[in-house]
Amino acid sequence: MKRFTSLLLLLGATLSSYAQQIFTLDSCRALALANNKELRISQEKVNAAHYEKKAAFTNFLPKIDLTGGYMRTQKEISLLSDAQKQSIGNMGTNLGNQLQQLVAANPGLAAGLQELLPGAVAGLTDGLNGVGQGLVDAFRTDTRNMTVGAATLTQPLFMGGKIIAYNKITKYAERLAESQHATGMQDLILQTDQVYWQIISLVNKKKLAENFLELVQKLDSDVDKMIKEGVATKADGLSVKVKVNEAEMMLTQVDNGLNLSKMLLCQLCGLPLETDFQLADESMKDLPLPNTYTEANVSTALSNREELKSLELASEIYRQKVNVVRADFLPSVALTANYLVTNPSLVNGFENKFRGMWAAGVVVKIPVFHWGEGIYKVKAAKAEANIARYKLEDIKEKVELQVTQNSYKVNESTKKLALAEKNMEKAEENLRYANLGFKEGVIPTSNVLEAQTAWFSAQAGKIDAQIDVKMSELYLNKSMGILK
Repeated sequence: MKRFTSLLLLLGATLSSYAQQIFTLDSCRALALANNKELRISQEKVNAAHYEKKAAFTNFLPKIDLTGGYMRTQKEISLLSDAQKQSIGNMGTNLGNQLQQLVAANPGLAAGLQELLPGAVAGLTDGLNGVGQGLVDAFRTDTRNMTVGAATLTQPLFMGGKIIAYNKITKYAERLAESQHATGMQDLILQTDQVYWQIISLVNKKKLAENFLELVQKLDSDVDKMIKEGVATKADGLSVKVKVNEAEMMLTQVDNGLNLSKMLLCQLCGLPLETDFQLADESMKDLPLPNTYTEANVSTALSNREELKSLELASEIYRQKVNVVRADFLPSVALTANYLVTNPSLVNGFENKFRGMWAAGVVVKIPVFHWGEGIYKVKAAKAEANIARYKLEDIKEKVELQVTQNSYKVNESTKKLALAEKNMEKAEENLRYANLGFKEGVIPTSNVLEAQTAWFSAQAGKIDAQIDVKMSELYLNKSMGILK
């Protein structure tokens, strides 16, 4: 929340600065962080990982599914064959035929039943045929139109540790996405600071190039007057003019580099490339440098570097993947319950009604023999986990070396700045004596040109040394993971 509030304050300051076309380092950082597309992508990856973690947690909870279906078949399912249907439906007729055969075989019986037999047989035949046909109709399923519906509940009881491992993986994956997002933010801040101070350097070099051009132009004017008076040669004039041309070319190169650097900063900040702006530190003669520098601390780097955090999380993810692979070859137990509805009904004959029933049970799966597949897959997952662990150890060693190197660079750049300031004092003194000697006519033009060139080199060296100190400190903070 504090970080979000500070970002809003920076954005507010940025909008105010943007209206004035004057940007500070903080406002440039805020604009870059707010408009960078890669950061937006990484933030969406964080969101995706967060929802993946929530989805993984649902595997602990029971799941309910509804299933329904309808099917129309050409023929219905028959429990009786056509011969059985014919026999049962005509059971009265068959019995009557058998009685007639019995009477025909017993003449004495036929005489006694002669009057009763025809009517009795006819009634018995019709009655039994009706009963038989009723039985045939009762066995009819009428399954040409089948409708089925089911509600199923599934509750995992033991999955070999897969659900627990998968939840840990998604938790680490979310933290990994956040760490990568933080790494992207630090990289963007570093890039923005680099371009910012590069522009400051070029602005100061442009002022220096303009001053140098004024010096050689003034010298050119003085030499031209001296040539007219006969106290200087044309060779002296040509030498000065060559130096004037070099100064003009140098100014053009610096100006082009400054324009390109400003366009790069606009691109980083999400501004139109043609935006005309100034930086708050452009008007400073001496760049603001800290009095003390961050002390190199390897333990601080190992605890703060987002890259190391990412590798540690990746190592944990691979370690949990071993558990996921192993779980595939362990017993699994799940509780199931469902309610089934069918039409035609199956619980009271074959009625054309919706009737249902519930059922509950336990499903157990025990892998028995897979030709060693599980062992091989677990070993492969362990090898990947070892690779991630070795990468982490290698990067830790490189981080330690990087911190040490950057601390040396800070000390080295500080010494260079001190030497550059001394050279600047000497160059200014030398130029002052050269100008005085030239006015008195005791120093030739070539010495003045050399003094001016030395002064320009000393000034440029001082600017480079100041920027080098800023950048070396920036790189040290980045290597220690404390660049904010």
